[in-house]
Amino acid sequence: MNNIITSFIITFLAGLSTIIGIIPIFFNNKYKEKIICFSLAFSSSIMITISILSLIPEAMNYLNSLNIINILITLIFINIGIIISTYIDKKLDKRINNNSLLKVGIVGLIAIILHNIPEGITTFITSSNNLKIGLTLSIAIALHNIPEGISIAIPIYYSTNSYKKALLYTSISGFSEFFGAVFAFIFLKNIINNYLMAIILSITAGIMIQISFFELLPTSLKYKSKLTYIGLLLGFIIMYICIIIFRI
Repeated sequence: MNNIITSFIITFLAGLSTIIGIIPIFFNNKYKEKIICFSLAFSSSIMITISILSLIPEAMNYLNSLNIINILITLIFINIGIIISTYIDKKLDKRINNNSLLKVGIVGLIAIILHNIPEGITTFITSSNNLKIGLTLSIAIALHNIPEGISIAIPIYYSTNSYKKALLYTSISGFSEFFGAVFAFIFLKNIINNYLMAIILSITAGIMIQISFFELLPTSLKYKSKLTYIGLLLGFIIMYICIIIFRI
């Protein structure tokens, strides 16, 4: 029982780190464009790196063997994720007029919630079975949750001028990780299988790729600043180091 409680705490703290991403909204407003430009590029790089170097390979690992059928299965569900994210994009376009930054924040929120739920499931189940591995995994997750928080807080704050909304939306995305743990404990602990995890990770990768290439990065490029490229490079380097060290 103590191990279960500890697993919940570990998962909760990993998700809570997302809230650290709101810190840039308290910087001087005269740096607004630079903060937006850099943060969106940085976040897109984080998401692309996670998807290509972590989520997709992990999905393939869950399918046990590298063959044509399993590659096709992974590609199909990646594309399903892209289609889902594109559909959400179009729906938001109809509801949010002339506020592309707000749309970026909301789509980012949806993408990260969908990413954090399976992440919470994985962290909880791993911690329940092996506390040491679960703790290492949670540290890695906490580190990459911070730029994910930035990708939500920055566009939400600068499109609404509301600290409360930025904090609320970022908190929701972080709490979704804990929701994944609760969901795993109640429903999935004894029934989840490798194929289901592979599908979830592939769809999530597709969603994150879509929002990175069609929302975050294009919005950053609109500012025509070198900070876009600095953000891309820095995001890749930080996430690559995390993947190598923690093998997330």
